[in-house]
Amino acid sequence: MLRWKGPNRYIRIAYQRIFRRIGTIALFTLTCLLLIAPACQMPPSPVHLKIGTLLPITGDLSQYGTSMQNSAELLVKTVNGCGGVLGQPVVLIAADDQTEPTAGASAMTKLAEVDRVAGVVGAASSAVSSAAVDIAVRNQVVMISPASTSPVFTERSQKGDLQGFWFRTAPPDTFQGEALAQLAQTQGFQTVSLLAVNNDYGNGLLASFIPAFERLDGTIINKAKPVRYPADASVFASEVNAAFNGQPDAALLIAYPETGSLILKTAYQHGLLGGKTKVMATDGLKEAKFAELVGKNSQGQYIAAGLMGIAASAGGPAIADFQRLYTQTYQRPPKIYDPNTWDAAAVLVLAAEAAKANTGSAVKDKIHEIANPPGEAVTDVCKALSLIRQGQKINYQGASGNLDFNAFGDVTGSYDVWAIEPDGSLKVRGAIAVSGQ
Repeated sequence: MLRWKGPNRYIRIAYQRIFRRIGTIALFTLTCLLLIAPACQMPPSPVHLKIGTLLPITGDLSQYGTSMQNSAELLVKTVNGCGGVLGQPVVLIAADDQTEPTAGASAMTKLAEVDRVAGVVGAASSAVSSAAVDIAVRNQVVMISPASTSPVFTERSQKGDLQGFWFRTAPPDTFQGEALAQLAQTQGFQTVSLLAVNNDYGNGLLASFIPAFERLDGTIINKAKPVRYPADASVFASEVNAAFNGQPDAALLIAYPETGSLILKTAYQHGLLGGKTKVMATDGLKEAKFAELVGKNSQGQYIAAGLMGIAASAGGPAIADFQRLYTQTYQRPPKIYDPNTWDAAAVLVLAAEAAKANTGSAVKDKIHEIANPPGEAVTDVCKALSLIRQGQKINYQGASGNLDFNAFGDVTGSYDVWAIEPDGSLKVRGAIAVSGQ
């Protein structure tokens, strides 16, 4: 023990008390370091939910990408305005997939391995999603596509390849092929030729449409050798001549806006439009300004006028509120897959709140719980978050549909029949219901 040798007894007692106090603090510090270190650590930093977007800001689907990105941003802004997730603002990290598989794979790698997101909204192109989904699964990141409709993802989910990390808020092309076949029948088309982009989207739709049309006693005149073109093609003379050869009742065009507009323009320049063979289109061409992309003839008429197509209906219980909010925010109406994008982001944030965690594996396990019955049906995302925080079960009803996911991450839905009017506008003329799975 330290002994005080000074003359003042009171000073000696004071210093002894100080030394005892220092000894007590030192002992506590040593105990913290050696025995109960976790309990002595500083409080953890706030836990943020991080989600990414993998969308086509550039490339062949860029007409949709920016608008889809806006929808995801609007959802996150709305959620952060009512308390965020896990008590903190949601962080949104954007990536441009350039409508190109290699770029999409690189972007997904960054989102998953560098940014460490729990979930990703995207991609739009099925080919890009195919390139990115294995990266997501490997890193246990949930991937919810608003627009990738290839049946390949259903098949891979059935095999267990995707381990429950894949979902989509647009129905697969097994349903769209059925709707296209019904459209052809209602238009009296008995013979159809096929002209499709050579990727997962085009090939998946061909595989769906052919048997559906044949079940309705239709004939595919080039079934043995459908006309396929590379996704990066820019010249289409041989393709359009092959597709119109034999004068079928209709040519089914499976394309994206940029290449699809070039194909129709080429067909017009070769004198193939306006005759016996009509053109049917898929959801990839449902773009409000598509007629402008194709252009006008020498008489000032839109070349694309009369084009008819199919696209998944965006008619969920929350559609009116979404359209109003989107239009007020961006001073323009939403596009075809904007409601699906809003819903994809909503599902991720609601599942994270329900899981009380910000990891992909935890989010994945709660998606069916918050989006499917039973539970209180709710369309407002802020109300849904509030109910979850109160410990209540919910059944989120989206802007794009009811979002009742099956075991393979798919949703069902009906299809709009759309057409290009003489004034170049795109109008929905009706709907076709599909049987589903």
